[in-house]
Amino acid sequence: MQLQTIVPINQLTNKINYHSKIVSVGSCFAVNIAQKLTQFQFQNSVNPWGILFHPVAIEKLIHAAFNDTVFTTEDVFCVNEIWSCFDTHSDLNALDAESIVEDINKKTAIFKQNLQQASHFVITLGTAWVYRFNKTNKIVANCHKIPQANFTKQLLSVQDCVSALQNITQNIKQINPNIQLIYTVSPVRHIKDGFVENQRSKAHLITALHEYLCQNNQAYYFPSYEIMMDELRDYRFYNTDLLHPNQMAIDYIWERFTENCIHPEMYQTMKKVDEVQKGLAHKPFNPYAYAHQLFLDKLALKLDDLLEQYPFMNFR
Repeated sequence: MQLQTIVPINQLTNKINYHSKIVSVGSCFAVNIAQKLTQFQFQNSVNPWGILFHPVAIEKLIHAAFNDTVFTTEDVFCVNEIWSCFDTHSDLNALDAESIVEDINKKTAIFKQNLQQASHFVITLGTAWVYRFNKTNKIVANCHKIPQANFTKQLLSVQDCVSALQNITQNIKQINPNIQLIYTVSPVRHIKDGFVENQRSKAHLITALHEYLCQNNQAYYFPSYEIMMDELRDYRFYNTDLLHPNQMAIDYIWERFTENCIHPEMYQTMKKVDEVQKGLAHKPFNPYAYAHQLFLDKLALKLDDLLEQYPFMNFR
């Protein structure tokens, strides 16, 4: 008896291996996947400007990297003694203008270098709802808790999303013509926009993505949203807020990602990395016991073997 509807997933042709360099941007689900990549010691970086929820915000990040944009104090503002930038997440906020500007410019430059060296670029779209700052009529990435009366809420049209995706591709491909683009839609529900409004948003993103993919057959779509909605159709797979996937759901989606996007020859190394990570996290009842010393010796051999083959791995 089959108790699940399994989402069919196309295999990624250009699969990820331990020599791949992966860059991830987008919603908080991009962070979840990046954390998994880090856990298994893949070479990856994530969200230089912090979490970005909608395609226009990601488009601005790529545009800034492509054009070597230099931010100045004119691009930041101060509210309640905290300096922020409308293009970045609050993770980059600072207590003075010079610090946040320096941080944005530094992270943008590093991001461009990472893109130039990357083999894979993972983009996770969260929502099609955006806010325009009334004073400038510009779409922002984050409102930074400024009163909503200062913004106009807007749902990006399908064509707006397609245009953003096309601009993202054009700029990325000029930075790195050989990079593999991987797109996904975040399974996180943005209920603060409203239940119906969340569905409208996801529908616009999915429609736009597939219209874009029909024109760009070298890009790849991984169905994170569809897996959550169909294979994991149960609140036991959500956190207590009933909006975000819990660890069990993240682990399951990661398994599906591994099966379809990571080269099978890497599985044995991934298993060994996982054993080392668990071994390093183990807290013995008696650290001086003979059995524990044997355990540490075996763990050291596994660690040395991994570092000899992959010197970039960083076990902390």
